Amino acid sequence: SFKPNYLQLVYRMASSPSSKCVTLDESERKQKLEPLFSSGWGMVDGRDAIKKDFKFKDFNEAFGFMTRIALKADKMDHHPEWFNVYNNVTITLSTHECQGLSNRDVTLATFIESIAN
Repeated sequence: SFKPNYLQLVYRMASSPSSKCVTLDESERKQKLEPLFSSGWGMVDGRDAIKKDFKFKDFNEAFGFMTRIALKADKMDHHPEWFNVYNNVTITLSTHECQGLSNRDVTLATFIESIAN
């Protein structure tokens, strides 16, 4: 039978969804969110979350964009809130585990920006 070694157990514990979630502190917010704000992301009123609207030429392009994000989000185990009508996609990011913005949101938003252009 398989017996995991100590390092495998530590890795599993550190990467599990139940591991401690930490929101961005003030200096991290300034450093990491500013580039996203300059590309059109904004804070959500009444929440510690960021949001951006995207517009595509048609539904097929919008859905392809969402599919690429879905594949990345699933690998990260970090799923966006989003809304789609025809060629419009609105994405909101916040880490529900820690009830605010974390590095996971910055990573996913940065990926989204890289495929949107």
